[in-house]
Amino acid sequence: MAKQHDEKTLGSYLLGLILCIILTITAFAIIEYRLLDDTSMYIALTVLAVAQLLAQSACFLRLNISAEGRWNLFPFLFTSFVVVILLGGSMWVIYNLNYNMLIPT
Repeated sequence: MAKQHDEKTLGSYLLGLILCIILTITAFAIIEYRLLDDTSMYIALTVLAVAQLLAQSACFLRLNISAEGRWNLFPFLFTSFVVVILLGGSMWVIYNLNYNMLIPT
């Protein structure tokens, strides 16, 4: 049997593991050693978190644009969409509650 291109292999798992370890250690070092100022630190941590999400999605979940990968990609995208709506709505409600509950001075 010939191997398919999107088949799960030990190499893809090891690549994902190494990428995740590097990204986690980088994020830990940025926080522990205060390598950046506050604004740059938040931006760097956000970029590292998104990079780790993409690495895990590609290496472990095998989300891709192939025919088989699309069946996993669409539920993942829908779940991400729902999470964004829930988080955005929650932040909107909390902001409005904070604004409306302030005591006028």
